[in-house]
Amino acid sequence: MKLLIVGATGLVGSHVLSQALADSRVSSVVVLARRTLADHPKLRTVQVDFAHLPDDADWWQVDAVICALGTTMRAAGSEEAFRRVDHDYPLAVARLARHAGTPTYVLNSAIGADVGSRFFYNRVKGELERDLARLGFPSLTFVRPGLIGGHRAEFRPGERLSVLALTLLGPVLPKGWRLNPAERIAAALLDAAIAARPGTHVVTSDRLI
Repeated sequence: MKLLIVGATGLVGSHVLSQALADSRVSSVVVLARRTLADHPKLRTVQVDFAHLPDDADWWQVDAVICALGTTMRAAGSEEAFRRVDHDYPLAVARLARHAGTPTYVLNSAIGADVGSRFFYNRVKGELERDLARLGFPSLTFVRPGLIGGHRAEFRPGERLSVLALTLLGPVLPKGWRLNPAERIAAALLDAAIAARPGTHVVTSDRLI
């Protein structure tokens, strides 16, 4: 299959990319990114400006899109900038891919995604899920991890403390509250893209431990 990955330079996205390149079921991978990635026989990196994506590129025509694009409020600097990265860009990619005939879209969303949430982060995630569902993908999957475990290049002190706490308390916590390793989330995203089950599906955090 041909796969398009967005957000491949992040924690979860980098695991998706490495797993996809190692998977014999994936024949080629296109990555949309702001910088060029290391060479690989199956990989094509396309440097893009997500605010100005071309609508007629040949790389929109793939079998599935996996989106792991996202930021934090701290990195974004404002609610407007956060919404642009976590809602507008993933939705723009989805619209262009669907217009080109791509049948499958898989999103790395978040636990608590809900359009009615009083928390801005969860509300944006819920709005993205709602808007993606309106595009008519034959196969649409939302993977909703909780706190993600793994080494980030970006230092997030609060998140690191939470990861440490959940690592220590994991055995006694309910499954839905436990740490979700980045490689498990990536595997769920890739499996959903390859399986391309008809309809809309949700993979909850308790299935990602």
